[in-house]
Amino acid sequence: MVACIWWLFLGALIWGMAYRRMPLWAVSVVVVADLALTTYLQIFSPISLISLWVIALLILVPLNIPPLRRLLISNKAMQLMRRALPPMSQTEKEALDAGTVWWDGDLFSGRPNWKKMLAIPEPRLTEEEQAFIDGPVQQLCEMLDDWHITEERHDLPPEVWQFIKDNGFFGMIIPKAYGGLEFSALAHSAVVMKVATRSISAAVTVMVPNSLGPAELLLHYGTQAQKDHYLPRLAKGKDIPCFALTGPEAGSDAASIPDKGVICKGMYRGNEVLGIRLNWDKRYITLGPVATVLGLAFRLYDPDHLIGQTEDIGITCALIPTDTDGVWIGHRHAPLSQAFMNGPNRGHDVFIPMDWVIGGQAQVGQGWRMLMECLAAGRSISLPALSTGAGKLVSRATGAYARVRKQFKTPIGRFEGVEEPLARMAAYTYMMDGARTMTAGAVDAGEKPSVISAIAKYNLTERMRRIVSDAMDVQGGSAICMGPRNFIGRAYQSVPISITVEGANILTRTMIIFGQGAIRCHPYVLKEMESAKAKDGTAFDRALWGHFGFTFSNFCRAFWMGLTGAKFQSAPVKGEVAYYYRQLDRMSAAFALVADLCMLTLGGQLKRKEKLSGRLADILSQMYLISATLKRYHDQGQRKEDLPLLRWSCDESLYQLQEAMRGLFRNMPLRGLGTLLRIIVMPWGKPYHLPDDKLGHQVAELVLSPSEARDRLTKGVFIPEAKDQPLARLEDALAKVIAAEPVEAMLRNAVKTGLVPRLGDGETTQRALEASIIDERDAEIMRAAIAARRDVITVDDFSPDYWQRHGRQ
Repeated sequence: MVACIWWLFLGALIWGMAYRRMPLWAVSVVVVADLALTTYLQIFSPISLISLWVIALLILVPLNIPPLRRLLISNKAMQLMRRALPPMSQTEKEALDAGTVWWDGDLFSGRPNWKKMLAIPEPRLTEEEQAFIDGPVQQLCEMLDDWHITEERHDLPPEVWQFIKDNGFFGMIIPKAYGGLEFSALAHSAVVMKVATRSISAAVTVMVPNSLGPAELLLHYGTQAQKDHYLPRLAKGKDIPCFALTGPEAGSDAASIPDKGVICKGMYRGNEVLGIRLNWDKRYITLGPVATVLGLAFRLYDPDHLIGQTEDIGITCALIPTDTDGVWIGHRHAPLSQAFMNGPNRGHDVFIPMDWVIGGQAQVGQGWRMLMECLAAGRSISLPALSTGAGKLVSRATGAYARVRKQFKTPIGRFEGVEEPLARMAAYTYMMDGARTMTAGAVDAGEKPSVISAIAKYNLTERMRRIVSDAMDVQGGSAICMGPRNFIGRAYQSVPISITVEGANILTRTMIIFGQGAIRCHPYVLKEMESAKAKDGTAFDRALWGHFGFTFSNFCRAFWMGLTGAKFQSAPVKGEVAYYYRQLDRMSAAFALVADLCMLTLGGQLKRKEKLSGRLADILSQMYLISATLKRYHDQGQRKEDLPLLRWSCDESLYQLQEAMRGLFRNMPLRGLGTLLRIIVMPWGKPYHLPDDKLGHQVAELVLSPSEARDRLTKGVFIPEAKDQPLARLEDALAKVIAAEPVEAMLRNAVKTGLVPRLGDGETTQRALEASIIDERDAEIMRAAIAARRDVITVDDFSPDYWQRHGRQ
């Protein structure tokens, strides 16, 4: 009995130290001290004690003497890893090296540092940035007529183009020294978000020059002469940029660019100079049809060894004025319903001087690294901003519509079937805005969060897809009949654009998020790979044993928190929100353990197991989204009114995380391992459930009535003042309908008691007035609400010859 207690005590001691991530030497000291105490107390027989000492010393001595440990274990393990490591191309290595590790590293650690996250200052706009949003951005939105742009002109009006140029919209990321606005990533995001709530075509036009493109690349890699020439022109709109990366044979596999440049000598302005002869074929290039300067990615060759001994130099980026001989540009694609400029371009035997390469000759072959490091702008800022803008617009407008629109004499928002999508729209928007803000704040803090940018791009565009579809369901016929009154139809038509650009969402989920994150964010894997490749036994030994301790610690943490539901885990806040911090601690440890075992058992095959990789990406994504939501709630003062939004968002994400993990367990090639992991991580079965109906009702109520919580949720949308605009109509009708509800209650009671007959709203109102049941003021309130409701539910219709007059058959 005593021996049994001793073993339990020792096991619990080691477990607790592993849980706390105590170093190996500290665990060894405790084990030796425990054995010494056992020997002194003579708990075991002499033979048993000798056996325990021998076993302990045989294990602990080699493990604590690095040279001996390397000789016996680590060197052999390094040889095995060198043989097992899949070959890595230069482009794959550059993609892995691109960007920085930020909060994604904490989530991968199994032990997120919540105090560090909450201590990050809340991103805020400067006075200058807010003034720009309240001034030029507001003016731009007032100038935009989306129906006219998309249906009739198929382009922005000339005065809009000029306004965008004159007010520096193309130069938001360019420093003031070059004539730009030098705005933060948060301001860039806020501008795109607001414009997107008015016109997606205009938003895309504004966001592309400030995302992956010539200005971004010049700022980081351009020569001083290139910066001095191009940046002032780009900032003032004298040059319109585009960047040509995607081609017919190189879409998602952009590293396989077939477009070719050959180093040679040629004539430029009457002189023979060293340069590049180019041939290319690109498509899907936004702003391409109107661009004056073309950023081009191509593969560069030097067959005559004019600049070195390497023939295949690699992917290179150059800036080419579009009026250069041999450049074919100007045709347009028709991206679904939108009118932003997008089209193909080609080049045939185009000769450019070497100093047109971004960064000059010194940067030839560095194009893929440039692109990977700068791609975070579009993924981190532009597309999340556009997606969040759609969510805010839909939440505000569809919530109002659901309160104004009546069926069966009841606002449709009061039906539980409609409450469900309303709650989802609002809660998704709350979470999306948290992720948008937190990610932009990371960029402003100097991070280039490549993994998090992929998470933000994929998840926010997918949630936009669901939000817009929900809005279409709620609004029904008024959403599918296009016209100036329809504010949601174009957003619905444009959803596939967002999920396609900056990396297709399927690829982003199944290959990039976890495929890149597993190596970049893991505290030891990349160190093991690099040291094994370099045959650095000391570094490999240090990384390997750190990895062993990391995995064992996560096993202890995941199993204990699974058994206890993480109830004893500390949290940085108190109250019911602390539950979500504890559950993220639990899931982070579980994820780290599961990811390690997947990499261990599948090795290089894991990147081809895209369904498994996609599920691991889903788990990491949901953890980041919950983190961003908690950060938003904390930064905004933990307002009680916003608590339903937080709870619904986090409950739904925990459930989705759980289902992704369960799917992973069911589909692991080693079924026994999947079963074992399920027992470790979820010993009592499924711990999480979708938000309940009561919580969904609370969330839906937030978008059905004007309130500070509704205004916070939808802050940053463009709300027009002109009463002939769809959102202005809805805002006006919502106020009038709510004001009329007490009068409606009196009328219903009058009908119920037989004082007036059941007629149409207008006639019932008149009869009640004549019967002195209501007074003239009440009647006028009711008439205003009836008229406003009628105006909101009216849909556009057109004369029989409208389509012919506007060039459509």
